[in-house]
Formats: sequence, C-alpha cells, structure tokens
Amino acid sequence: MDKSWIGKPQTSNEYLLGLDKFLDFAFKNAAVDDTIRCPCPMCCFGKWKTRDEVQDHLVCKPFPQNYVIWNIHGEKKLLESSGDRVVMQETFRPENPIETMISDAFGQYRQQSADVGTSQPFGSTETSNEGHREDTGDFRDFLKDASETLYEGSKYTKLEFLIKLYHIKVYCRLSDKAMTMILDLLRDAFEDAKLPPSFYEAKKTISKLGLDYTNIPACPNNCMLFWEGDSELEACKHCGTSKWNPNKKNKQAAKVLRYFPLKPRLKRLFMCRKTAEHMRWHALDSNSDGLMRHPRDGEAWKTFDRTHSGFASDPRNVRLGLASDGFNPFGTMSTTYSIWPVFLIPYNLPPWMCMKHTSFILSMIIPGKQMPGNNIDVYLQPLVKELCELWNDGVETFDSSLNETFRMHAALMWTISDFPGLGILSGWNTHTGFACPTCNFDTEPCRLVHSKKCCFMGHRRFLRRNHRFRFNRVRFNGSTEERNPPIKLSGSDILRQIAEGKGAKWMVKGKDLDEQLNNGTREVYFLNFLIGNLTCCVII
Repeated sequence: MDKSWIGKPQTSNEYLLGLDKFLDFAFKNAAVDDTIRCPCPMCCFGKWKTRDEVQDHLVCKPFPQNYVIWNIHGEKKLLESSGDRVVMQETFRPENPIETMISDAFGQYRQQSADVGTSQPFGSTETSNEGHREDTGDFRDFLKDASETLYEGSKYTKLEFLIKLYHIKVYCRLSDKAMTMILDLLRDAFEDAKLPPSFYEAKKTISKLGLDYTNIPACPNNCMLFWEGDSELEACKHCGTSKWNPNKKNKQAAKVLRYFPLKPRLKRLFMCRKTAEHMRWHALDSNSDGLMRHPRDGEAWKTFDRTHSGFASDPRNVRLGLASDGFNPFGTMSTTYSIWPVFLIPYNLPPWMCMKHTSFILSMIIPGKQMPGNNIDVYLQPLVKELCELWNDGVETFDSSLNETFRMHAALMWTISDFPGLGILSGWNTHTGFACPTCNFDTEPCRLVHSKKCCFMGHRRFLRRNHRFRFNRVRFNGSTEERNPPIKLSGSDILRQIAEGKGAKWMVKGKDLDEQLNNGTREVYFLNFLIGNLTCCVII
C-alpha cells in the first residue's frame, strides 16, 4: 500500500485519505471486531480503541513516522525479527510534551468531532456548532505551527521554539522589549528561521492555547466596574470620576481589573486524562487510619457533603478555596504600591498536588496602587457571578478519563488569608473590640491603656467545663471563666444581621449599609458567610 501520506501534514487531504485506508485495512484484519491498538504517540500501541477514537487521535497527533510495516494491524511481516524489534522500539518513543499540550487545549473539540458516548448532551446545536467552528480555526493553526519546523533540519518546530522562548522570558522576568530584540537578533543570525517579527506576534501565536483574560475598566476610586450594563459609561455613577486616564492622549482606562474566566479553566482540568483522574481522588482514595491529611478528612467537608448530597453525588464537582493578599510588584523601588491577586485552589486534587503552585488558578489581579479595602467586593463581582452560575446551573464539561460529558458544578468552600486579609474579604472590622468574626458580638474585649490595643481574654471559654485553667485567677485576668463557647452563627443569622443593620459600623466600616446592599454587596456577604458556616469555617 502507498504510505507516502504518513509524512504529510495532518490537515492535508492526502493524510486524511491515507488515514481512512489504514483504518479500513486495520479493522478488516482486526483480531477484535470493534477495536484495534491505537498507534498514536500517546497510546503507543498499548491501548485498544474504536475506529472513531483512533481516527480522532491520529488527526490530532502525527502518525508514527517509523511505523511503515503494519505488522500489529494485520500486514504480513516482511522484516526479520531483529528488524521488527528495531522498528517497534523506534515507534514506542516517549510522549511529546508539546503534542500533549495541544491535545489538552483542544481535547473538547476533538471529542465533539468524534461520535463518543455521553452521559448528557451538549447544549443547543447552534451553540455547539459555533464553538466547534471557533475551535477548528485555532486547532488547524496550531497543527500548522506544531508541524512546521523552525528551519530545515531543526529538531524544534516553530510552536515548540516559541513556547520555550516564552518560558525563558517568564522565568527570567524579561520585558517584552527585550524579547523583541532577541527575536530580531535571531532572525538576523538565522535568515531561514521562521520567526515572528516581534514578541507581540509571538504572543498571538501562543494565545491560541486559550485561557486568556478579560480587561474590565474600574473606577479609580474603587466605586464600580464598567462592565455588563455599565460598560458604556464614561464616568463613575457614584463619584463622577472619569474612567479615562487624564495623562494619556488616547482613551486609556485609569484602572483596569484583569479577570481570568473560571469556567474554561475548570473545564481544562478535565481535558487532560491524568488530571481528570486526579480530580476524583478525594472520593476514590480510602483513608484507612483516620488521620487528617486532606480537607476531605475533616468535619467541614463531611458536613458539606451531608448538607448538599446532590452536589456530593458526583465527585467531579469542583470544591474550591480562595486566597488573596497584597504585595508590592516593584520590590524596593516603591514601598507604597500594592496589587491584590486572587487565587483559587481546586481541593479535588490529592494533597501532593492541590497546594503546588502549578495547580493554583489565578482568578483576577486587582490593580493598585492602594489596597482595595472593603471595596474588594466591587472587584469580586465577576467571580461571584460565575460561582453562582457554576453552583446553580453548572457547565457542560468533557471528562477525558471516562470519555464522556457531564455537567460540572463548583462550590467555594473557604478562603485562606491572614487576619487583616480576613477583615477585607469578609467586611468584618478586625481592628476593634469586636475583631473576632466567630465570637461576633458575644465577646468582652479589654482595652490596654498604655499600648492602646485590644486584648481578648475569653479563650478559656472554649475549654471543657472542669478544666483547671477556667478557675485560675492568678495566671489570667484575675477572674474565673464560667461562660460557654459562643454559638456558631449560620449564614441566615449573619444575613439577618446585615439586613437589620446590626453591627453595621463594624461590618462595613462606617459606610452606608443600604448603599452597599444595593450595589451587590449583599450577595457577596451572603455567599461568603453562608458557605463559611456551612463548612464550619472561621475564615469566610
């Protein structure tokens, strides 16, 4: 049979026609009626796949160049046994990380194009077709860049070289201007190399991987976001400040929130087969000794499962933690600038993965130069909206490990922050006599006269009733402790406090409560407090 098509580009008609002939031949001589060994670089002849799956794999990954004698798929052996071993050893080459990355990035497109089993259908036909056409264009462009060598005889493809160059830029903190100068030098030294004219063009090539971010203009005084219905406004509707930078000739927003949409990032976790399997670890792995090594071993996780049995019925539903803190991006060059990144951590993953920096999901970058304070709720609006949609409606997601689609839901279980960060995220003032959000108003602070700070001596109330520390006067504040631990407030109790205005000066720091509730703060408070108490968390 003619096998010249093996070296052709995967998007060419010759390759597709040759692939069909190979599949016809392989399944005609198959030992098992409906499956054959998949020869793609990822399966490496080790997995039995159906015709649609094999065709799907070989459209996305190149056919093995050295596999010209199809002895595994029914062709008569023409080489001696030693020669056969050489051919097979060359065929079983290690997995190419660039091919794996493309496979993960466009896994949903590949599976939608194939006739695979589904547990639930995708959305409407119109939406699926539009997404299919979108992905097809990026997918074909990526195949072209991934198969095109940098120059004749180079071991790098154009895409692989740009990605490695971009990795060096990020790791060494090089500027875009420096990278453009490096590209100019390389293009001048290697005239035949297919390099982009600038680093901007290189980033456009890499951006086809997806997972980009959205620029949302914000009021310079942190009053509002210019998004959704307010995107066309020229000035803040609360303070009247223009959203444009007065020092720029062209219209450029004075402050910009960079938001990274959550849904595509969660869906990407299930596009890679290995990661998709790890996302079910918390339900599949057993805990025989009862020790706590992961949040799933704690009472908060178990309480959440009992309360929301529907959510817990599918272990693929994502449980998230949120962490945020301010830092100075300029080091010692500026001591007053502070930006606030917001990270999400998927706690479905096993403990040796979930807290690695490679598993963190960057949700947004809140701009400086001043910290957002209580106005962080303004910047959290896009995330809160997406979390509510993921909790109520979910999103159709393809699970590459089980080869099916399912409706993925997500829940924000808790937040992780220091005590000042807790005050900013929850809205509770952590600098007064009512600093503890757990004790709420059931506390007795002691103001130290000389240091002018609040001291809390009620921690003995958490001990058992007959503990000796409860009756020790000398080592504490000169009195015994007879009180019971404070009652844990539910989300409904805290929402009622906000609605009634109790403690408003502590919770919203002197700002008008009704105004904040009308601006959507009520939804943010309700989400944070409710989820925090359902999981028995102090940090909300």
